[in-house]
Amino acid sequence: MLAGLWMMGSGLVAQDKPKEAPPSKAGTGEPAKDGGKDSKEEKQSVTEQVITLGGQRIEYTATAGTLPLKDAEGKMTAEIFYIAYTRKGVAEPSKRPLTFSFNGGPGSSSVWLHMGLLGPKRVKLRDDGFAVPPPYELLDNEFSLIDETDLVFIDPVGTGYSRAAKPEDAKNFHGLREDARSVGEFIRLYVTRNSRWLSPKFLIGESYGTTRAAALSGELLQAHRMNLNGIMLVSTVLNFQTIRDAEGNDLPFVLYLPSYAATAWYHKKLGPDLQQKPLAEVLAQAEAFASGEYNRALLLGAGMTPDQRASAVQQMARFTGLSEKFVDGADLRVPLQRFNAELLRDQRLVTGRFDSRYTSPVRDPLSEAAERDPSADAVFSVFASTFNDYVRTTLKFEEDRSYTILGGVGRWNWSAENGYADVSETLADTMTANPFLKVHVSNGYFDMATPYFATRYTINHLRLPPALLKNIVQDDYTAGHMMYLNLPDLKKQKADLAKFLRTASGK
Repeated sequence: MLAGLWMMGSGLVAQDKPKEAPPSKAGTGEPAKDGGKDSKEEKQSVTEQVITLGGQRIEYTATAGTLPLKDAEGKMTAEIFYIAYTRKGVAEPSKRPLTFSFNGGPGSSSVWLHMGLLGPKRVKLRDDGFAVPPPYELLDNEFSLIDETDLVFIDPVGTGYSRAAKPEDAKNFHGLREDARSVGEFIRLYVTRNSRWLSPKFLIGESYGTTRAAALSGELLQAHRMNLNGIMLVSTVLNFQTIRDAEGNDLPFVLYLPSYAATAWYHKKLGPDLQQKPLAEVLAQAEAFASGEYNRALLLGAGMTPDQRASAVQQMARFTGLSEKFVDGADLRVPLQRFNAELLRDQRLVTGRFDSRYTSPVRDPLSEAAERDPSADAVFSVFASTFNDYVRTTLKFEEDRSYTILGGVGRWNWSAENGYADVSETLADTMTANPFLKVHVSNGYFDMATPYFATRYTINHLRLPPALLKNIVQDDYTAGHMMYLNLPDLKKQKADLAKFLRTASGK
């Protein structure tokens, strides 16, 4: 998944004088040649940039480079590619907030949050986030967070230019725990080399990146005794039982239903009594039905009376825009792929998974499942094309290897003892050990990969005392998985995250 669960279908703080090995000659991306310990293993390009945000001129250093991970014997096990942006002219750089960013997949590079939300450049799309024709272009990101925090974008092993030293050892990095260890070690090295141990430290992850962020909160605390100030979760999944429908697991059907209602409302497939209401009212009613009558119906199963079943079928059809015949035939359980294929079947269109506002024509009008994800088709190429140009022409980092935007990992070790990966307990335990840790959650109403109601459920089941639950803030947006592609949401999200960073930093 671009910004999220792609496999699941069902800078360097250079400050004014970088403390790393001297940078390569701009434009070459060659290893530093100082003869230092890591000189043959690291490449780095440092450039000086400027952006104007809110009328304020901000000068910053951009560092694109690789950092080696090593085993106990000092042998390189992998190299991690990263891009860092550090603001210049800061009185005490060591105390400036520092944010580490990554996306999901597993198998996704960090390009989505980098060039969609946080970085100094963003891809140009329509204001509503919909596709534009090639050739593509980048814009100065007037909503970048470089004015609030230094930014480090990390590509985990198997993504971007990051690779295991030996291809056959890549499996050692491709798992929930393995990934957290390697990314955690990168963060430790980066913080140490750049004297940032006293900086307010933050993580921001999207989709599986939220899973990684929660796992990292425990890894950084336990392995390195590093407490964080804040974690920002964008399109969240911490407990995979909430989104993976499987035999014997009805929970996702309950938690997806409000997102089905939002999608039907957007495409004007609801009855007049609901269609004329604001989305917030429709969702409130859909949530009440999902957690009430619908939940009871699934719990009872064949134990429902005929009247109970008829009522549940009628109400589910009312909130989803599907026919009662279809709902009844599906036994009240409509998987996402079938919903996306069925909702606009009469128009021969399929709705999106990352963002259900998007539609695409279908070739087989009788297909039982969605043929494709139009919201992925709309943005994959624009991010890939603009990044590959940007990293060479602006950041001056030259590398002939393919930059793996997405899909760079093989079999993933989920460490799921009960069949579902779940890091919610890790996050809850970290918040208990560090009661100053703040968490911000960004939800998209039209996100069908990590539905907002599933996130609500997970947060409500962390078993945290009220005093710690107050450390979690949720903000909702009127787009999908990558809500920031919608310009009004990007403006709101910048304001929400800036406020969160200041609060969690004690400002």
